[in-house]
Amino acid sequence: MHVLLQRIAALPALFLFCASFFHRALAQAPTPWEVGMQPGFSPVKREIIALHDFVLVIITLICLLVAGLLIWVLYRYSAKRNPNPTRTAHNTVLEITWTVVPVLILVIIAIPSFRLVYYEDRTHDPDLTLKVTAHQWYWEYAYPDQGGLNVESHLVPDDALKPGQPRLLTVDQPIELPVGKNVRILITSSDVIHSFLIPSLGVQRYAIPGREIETWVRIDKPGTYYGECNQICGIGHSQMPIEVKGVSTQEFAGWVKQMKAQQSSQNRVPAEPASAALPPAMKVTEN
Repeated sequence: MHVLLQRIAALPALFLFCASFFHRALAQAPTPWEVGMQPGFSPVKREIIALHDFVLVIITLICLLVAGLLIWVLYRYSAKRNPNPTRTAHNTVLEITWTVVPVLILVIIAIPSFRLVYYEDRTHDPDLTLKVTAHQWYWEYAYPDQGGLNVESHLVPDDALKPGQPRLLTVDQPIELPVGKNVRILITSSDVIHSFLIPSLGVQRYAIPGREIETWVRIDKPGTYYGECNQICGIGHSQMPIEVKGVSTQEFAGWVKQMKAQQSSQNRVPAEPASAALPPAMKVTEN
């Protein structure tokens, strides 16, 4: 009966653990007290997580092996057990082993690492191109194959945030990208070195003046994905958030149309009457 009561008392803790794990598995943004990497919502991010887990297993086994060897050496070759120390100068087999084995381990790690580097470098069949230009301190996004649509994205200050909007991550103009499409991203800077980072999508590239660096992304599911500039670029470095909305193809087309109409209305300047442009002495007035 006592054991049964203990198990029942442990149910709330188990429920909270499962709920927090489930929430983390669905999170598209940073969560409080998050220790590991954000879950992946793109092929590149999933490959990054897979490589991380693979290397973590290797380094864990190495640490356990080294710790075990240290404990065994302390026990086996203590002064109490060996009052007369050995005069052994070297061991050829042992020296070859601890030289060759680390090299093999590095090769095992290098092969998937190089494969991932080339995989995230670029896509050969992009459905869409997004050009990102970093400024001090905001982002500019251009869609060259969408009629030259150009969008600026600035941080929303704390006093203008709405309920539920994350601080230092919300922008006045989020960009939208279609879900399931290969998006080529070209990144550059207009002033100093910045860095374009969206953790949950596995996107991270430096923005360097005079250079155009390429990467790509394919968003798996609709949602809002957040990122930041992660290269210290001046006093406004913390005020360069990135907010990307993954939407359907139809919603993306509607957003592009809406943004074009909005920009067209902002750029349209009312025509001034011809007489208003003349000097006062040359204006014609009716009596």
